[in-house]
Amino acid sequence: MYFRKELPQKYECFVLNAISSPPFYRLISIMKKRTRRTLDQDDPLCCCEYIDRHGGRSHMAACCCDCEDLDEACDRWMTKKPQNPDSLSRVMATISDRLRVPWIFGARQVDISVIPPLILLPVFLHIAALHYLLGILVLTAVPIMVLWYYYFTHRKKGHTLFFLSLALFSLFYMFYLFITQVVPQGDVNSFQLGAVTAGVALTVIFLIITKRGPGNVRPLPNDTHSTVTYHKPPPEVDAIYLNGAQHQVVIANREQTDESGTEQQGVQKRNWCAVCKVVRPPRAGHCRICGVCILRLDHHCVWINSCVGQANHRNFLLTLVFFLLTSLYGISLVLRSVCPDRNVMTALFYCPDVYNQFSSALCFTCAWYSSIVTGGLLHLLLLQLINVSFNVTEREARLALREKTARSRLWGLIIDTGVYSRGFRNNWIEFLTMSKASEPSNHKPSDLV
Repeated sequence: MYFRKELPQKYECFVLNAISSPPFYRLISIMKKRTRRTLDQDDPLCCCEYIDRHGGRSHMAACCCDCEDLDEACDRWMTKKPQNPDSLSRVMATISDRLRVPWIFGARQVDISVIPPLILLPVFLHIAALHYLLGILVLTAVPIMVLWYYYFTHRKKGHTLFFLSLALFSLFYMFYLFITQVVPQGDVNSFQLGAVTAGVALTVIFLIITKRGPGNVRPLPNDTHSTVTYHKPPPEVDAIYLNGAQHQVVIANREQTDESGTEQQGVQKRNWCAVCKVVRPPRAGHCRICGVCILRLDHHCVWINSCVGQANHRNFLLTLVFFLLTSLYGISLVLRSVCPDRNVMTALFYCPDVYNQFSSALCFTCAWYSSIVTGGLLHLLLLQLINVSFNVTEREARLALREKTARSRLWGLIIDTGVYSRGFRNNWIEFLTMSKASEPSNHKPSDLV
């Protein structure tokens, strides 16, 4: 044999054992698979194929294959060895990368944060419907947990679909219970059912329109320096939207070509975004969660998983209005059905014998849950209407309060910076007539999430 001629006798057994060991064959199989993936990389993806986080081509049927990270973590746990610091993060990244659903032109990744609301919300509501004390406990704990998770993700500037999943599932689940529990009792006529259905449909339609994009800042063609194409997602861009597609970034000239002097250069220097490589126009801002600059940036709304800017601010307000009208009307219909002898406001706080039947208790609990959500969104809509009336964005209000250059009234509800305000009427005319002068964002139109 070759090894017998070239190697000393004492190393022969060591080399033969190393070649015949399972890890060696596992490494060879992985190298072959990756080579095969590279050769087939240019072929179009079928509905069950996708580009994994390592840049290779994979299939949904192979979701349990080549789990090196999970194998290593299990081996260390079985042998009572300490885990690597990044073991859990690598295992979660692998699970998140392989959790997909079939889709046209390649399987789409499903974010793990979408799943908890789908499971926990029905469980919590059914537990709360068992007894009024459990209802008080659950309906108090759920908002506290949601707020805690919001501040946790907001502090880390992380991208999560938890809140969008909770909002959409709450809307559809409340509508499902309305159809299956309230309508069969005969207290809702066809017109009322049609009104609730139309409200839900309009809310979803305007949400989809809002999700088309807030209006990204793009440099003018004359100011374009170069275009960089990323074949893998950059660190500041969420890879869930790309699904293996190329991502292009336009880099603008930073040098001033006009003869406007040093004052114009100073303005450009202050408005220069080092991440997006563009000069931001007035009132534009950079979102650290989305990783892009937005025209007239108001805020990043976790409930729609998108920024609210110049191109979608009006549609965002319409989404809130249709949701609130539908929710308030639906709550009134539910309370009239489960407590027909009492006023709507009285029934919400006192409805005797409602817990005698589980179906009526579940409807009453859902009415309380919808009231809590409606109260929060009503506060958000009120702040938005006040800001539009004073022609100030949420981002500008926070910056002005931080720099102590704004006037705060009515316990912080009104923040007047006095920079762009031209009177109540002119402010609303400007808001309702502002253009959507921006190029489409990198998000695909089919991406509701």
